[in-house]
Amino acid sequence: MIIQKENYSAEHIGPFETLLQRDFLGFHGKHFIGKELGLTGCEVSLNRLPAEKGMPFVHAHKKNEELYIVLGGTGTFFADGEEFPIQEGSLVRVAPEGERAFKAGSEDLYFICIQTEAGTLTQATLEDGIRLPTRATSWITPKNVE
Repeated sequence: MIIQKENYSAEHIGPFETLLQRDFLGFHGKHFIGKELGLTGCEVSLNRLPAEKGMPFVHAHKKNEELYIVLGGTGTFFADGEEFPIQEGSLVRVAPEGERAFKAGSEDLYFICIQTEAGTLTQATLEDGIRLPTRATSWITPKNVE
């Protein structure tokens, strides 16, 4: 079920173990969330690649860089002719023109992939974030806001 509000959207898709039940163009274990959540600045996919399975092709992008965030499992990442190991906690950024592919190791590989148009980030959290006086949460008290 997706919750759609004016300033936010939310969805619970269940445990990542169930991602193999999802299909993207015949690729099981990939679930894109951009359209469902109404993302306007990036595309995100949640991924589970079964043990010893690999992406069946090398690819690049026209405009989008990708950030891979490995949540669990092990594997091998291929980027621009080089292969290197990945595991929980690995972070890999690939420029649009970079060649990329990946393979799970002896256990399923769980990762998030975030795509966004390269060169469009104009400010980060410290420049963009602002504190608000809202105290309507169950854990924020006037003492720890000020």
